[in-house]
Amino acid sequence: MENETVSKNFIEQMIDKDIEEGHCKEVHTRFPPEPNGYLHIGHAKSILLNYGLAQKYGGKFNLRFDDTNPTKEKTEFVEAIQSDIEWLGADWEGRLFFASDYFDQMYEGAVKLIKKGKAYVSDLSAEQIREYRGTLTEPGKEDPYSTRSVEENLALFEDMKNGKFADGEKVLRARIDMASSNINMRDPVIYRVAHMTHHRTGDKWCIYPMYDYAHPIEDAIEGITHSICTLEFEDHRPLYNWVVEEVGKDMIPNKDEMPPRQIEFAKLYLTNVVTGKRYIKRLVEEGIVDGWDDPRLVSIAALRRRGFTPESIKMFVDLCGISKANSSVDYAMLEYCIREDLKLKKPRMMAILDPVKVVIDNYPEGQIEYLDVVNNLENEELGSRKVPFGREIYIDREDFMEEPPKKYFRMFPGNEVRLMNAYFVTCNSFVKDENGKVTEIHCTYDPASRGGNSPDDVR
Repeated sequence: MENETVSKNFIEQMIDKDIEEGHCKEVHTRFPPEPNGYLHIGHAKSILLNYGLAQKYGGKFNLRFDDTNPTKEKTEFVEAIQSDIEWLGADWEGRLFFASDYFDQMYEGAVKLIKKGKAYVSDLSAEQIREYRGTLTEPGKEDPYSTRSVEENLALFEDMKNGKFADGEKVLRARIDMASSNINMRDPVIYRVAHMTHHRTGDKWCIYPMYDYAHPIEDAIEGITHSICTLEFEDHRPLYNWVVEEVGKDMIPNKDEMPPRQIEFAKLYLTNVVTGKRYIKRLVEEGIVDGWDDPRLVSIAALRRRGFTPESIKMFVDLCGISKANSSVDYAMLEYCIREDLKLKKPRMMAILDPVKVVIDNYPEGQIEYLDVVNNLENEELGSRKVPFGREIYIDREDFMEEPPKKYFRMFPGNEVRLMNAYFVTCNSFVKDENGKVTEIHCTYDPASRGGNSPDDVR
């Protein structure tokens, strides 16, 4: 028997290498949403990828809320996100964490950086910091406050924590390299002042860590081995590694385990739909849609309300694959997945979207009979139902043509067709309104032809 070839994506190949080389004993992944809105189809890809990797390698999967920005975060979003992830089938097994759980450790890490001479308090405004940072072709300029002593920086940072400065008055910057070719490494801001009430910590803190500083520390504390994120964070990886090296590695619970490793993959883009969270949020806040679960959206809540299943979403993500190159997928593929998932699971109902009346002239007036209709021709286990049939019925307008082209096998004058699960009928005449629109079709039926289907069924 020949060995079966198993195709693995580039992330799985990297994990395999880490395991083979002894860097990783147990794979540990996470999904880290910010609770500032509902999840969408793109998040589903990340959830299923991170959870799937943990399952495949017999590892662990965490859910962690990156709640470092109290200006946008709400408990409503926390609850909605948990509900969506549960619905998708990703089980975090009680490992639910918040970035705010680690605020004390993050603060201590910042103090450590100051003592090592690798962080300083700056008085520059956000606009000035951008000016000093330089461009892609020009190096940045040294912050005039970067020469402050360790003692002065420690005192100022303490004052920041104690609420002695207004929002934006001071920031804490990492001291890395203002001449770096990577702008993210040019003394990034790692703490800012924000006098805001946090949804979990209340008013305990008036300084909050920046994402690029907080995230690697969170991963380290939780023992995350592979920090899987989207391609937009690729340029942030050197900063991620710097924070892990300078602060995070000492916080890893199992010192024998590898420090967290960031790996990026391409986002999921759908054509002709709005996918970005901030754009969906705007549609909701401006009342253009009736909420985060409006069926016109591609939020997970909206897809669930529309009738999509977790299995169809997983199928869609699997078909899209995991790659390093950004690409777009047509929305039709998502619709294909739900059809494929449901076609053997659910009864197939009939619907007439544009009805036109059919009168069977030789059918007894006032008589109604009930016909057996199979619920799903591909799955007999779903049984059948009774459908009423009488002198007047309705068909879809597209099932009739006055002057049909060749190979048109539906209803037209003089043609005989079978009405699905009913009788053969012959079209004899039709009636139009003053605008030339067909309003009524007259037929006769063959009483001996009841039941069954044929290729030219009118449905």
